[in-house]
Amino acid sequence: MDTPDLVKLLKQKRIVSADTLATLQKDPAASKGNWEDLLLEKGGVKEEQLLQVKSELLKVPWVDLRNEHIEQEVLQLVPEPIAHRHRVISFAKGKDGLHLAMVDPGDLQTKEFIQKKTGLPIIAFLIGKTSLDFGLAKYHSNLEGEIKHLVGGEPTIKTGSAKPYETEGLKKMAGEVPVIRVVDTLLEYAIFEKASDVHVEPQETAVTVRYRIDGILHDVMTLPKMIQPALVARIKVLADLKIDEHRLPQDGRFKVEKDGYKYALRVSTIPVFDGEKVVMRLLDESSKAMSLEQLGFLPEQLDIVTRNIHKPHGMFLVTGPTGSGKSTTLYAILTLLNSTSVNISSIEDPVEYRIERANQMQVNPKIGLTFALGLRALLRQDPNIIMIGEVRDKETAEEAVHAAMTGHVVLTTLHTNSAASALPRLLDIGVEAYLIASTTNAVMAQRLVRVLCPECNEPFKPDKPLLETLAREFDLEKMFALYEKRGMVKKGAKSFEDLEFRKAKGCDKCGPTGYKGRIGIHELMEVTEEIANGIIQKQSAQEIQETAQKAGMILMWQDGFIKALQGTTTIDEVLRVSKE
Repeated sequence: MDTPDLVKLLKQKRIVSADTLATLQKDPAASKGNWEDLLLEKGGVKEEQLLQVKSELLKVPWVDLRNEHIEQEVLQLVPEPIAHRHRVISFAKGKDGLHLAMVDPGDLQTKEFIQKKTGLPIIAFLIGKTSLDFGLAKYHSNLEGEIKHLVGGEPTIKTGSAKPYETEGLKKMAGEVPVIRVVDTLLEYAIFEKASDVHVEPQETAVTVRYRIDGILHDVMTLPKMIQPALVARIKVLADLKIDEHRLPQDGRFKVEKDGYKYALRVSTIPVFDGEKVVMRLLDESSKAMSLEQLGFLPEQLDIVTRNIHKPHGMFLVTGPTGSGKSTTLYAILTLLNSTSVNISSIEDPVEYRIERANQMQVNPKIGLTFALGLRALLRQDPNIIMIGEVRDKETAEEAVHAAMTGHVVLTTLHTNSAASALPRLLDIGVEAYLIASTTNAVMAQRLVRVLCPECNEPFKPDKPLLETLAREFDLEKMFALYEKRGMVKKGAKSFEDLEFRKAKGCDKCGPTGYKGRIGIHELMEVTEEIANGIIQKQSAQEIQETAQKAGMILMWQDGFIKALQGTTTIDEVLRVSKE
């Protein structure tokens, strides 16, 4: 809904005066788009008045949930985390369908999700913050009551206790309906929000649930402390872990299949001061690998990748920290190379995506199946292309180099911060310099930045404090020259401070973040004859990088600034990931 239309109608109905509006327009919060909050807090507008006007504009009826009797059965049709994040409450079920109270009745994605989940037509109603808070509180009171009944009181885990509950008692609690419902809700919501990880974190008096969405952790739910033992036990039962072991870390996995989606979950538990923390990594087995074009490569970078992966032999290295999208990039390359004329084999930890016709092996240290052992076995399987999940030690590195020398294309990853530092890293591991120089085709470093929500981002020019911060971290003159070289500078702009970027705002489509999805920023170094000579001479990473830059390599932060000026991401995101 457009704010000017709302303000105009409030003025016409004499709910707010012109003088009050003029005062509010000078408030700093007005520039951030928080008009409704301003009108309620400082404009003398009552929530009921605001809802009546919005209802008239949106042509949607409004409701005050405090005057409604909400059956728990109806309330639970919308999972609590979805109610929290998308600000919706199901409050009645009639012959016409499910009555859904929404802060944003125009949120079609949420309505479609709830309609699909419940199988009921959705009739939207408008609500305000007071009604929303009232509806959300209904969840908590009901859940606490069910859990108290389940555990027969208010037990807590005592730190250092080997067996807070007997095994049979934990099994019984893990199989009770309220606990099953909580775990199912957490997973269902995580899948709906495309979360990569679920964190269940015990605190002194509660249990916090957080989801990693687009690389950032978000609080989504606070559960009563009393549910902690049953919640952890339920997850352990699903992952086939020892439910009576509370003092040692454990790892397991299970699968979730429902309504067209199929997810594999890796489960890790560790003992912490207030109990056991659980982290679940979600891997979408039904998703297909992305194409190279979707990963965010610049045209010249895409040319280098394509040229080097189609060479008859040699190594292509992808580097970056955990969670930087290295595996996704390798899968995209494998998908591109996959054909009936080649044999693709991989050794991974774990297998994250299934690739048709590829022979994917998963490491298993418990039985001695390491990267090095698996790679030696794969070399006896007549492969053309080999993917190694990660080079961690000298043995694996030497096997990878040997494979690249003997006519195989080898794709693998390393944990280094830049492309140039990957080559000295291989030297540190113990690989001979001449072998690195002769077998490495290209090295790429990458990070993931969040993509701006297309619905709510807004323009801005960097102010003086931001420019000073950027100047301390980056060479802005060199970046401006790169912008000019690429034809990205508008007429009249003479320096970095004249450029217009975009910034995140936040709306109902993207939640309060202002971002939706992620894309890669890359640093791609082709191993030329000059760089190969530098490797043999055991030059430092800095010297190798300078040689690559002279040959035209775009650094990762520069790629980030290019995407920021294009409006794909923000300067804040580039700053955030550049510090990793």
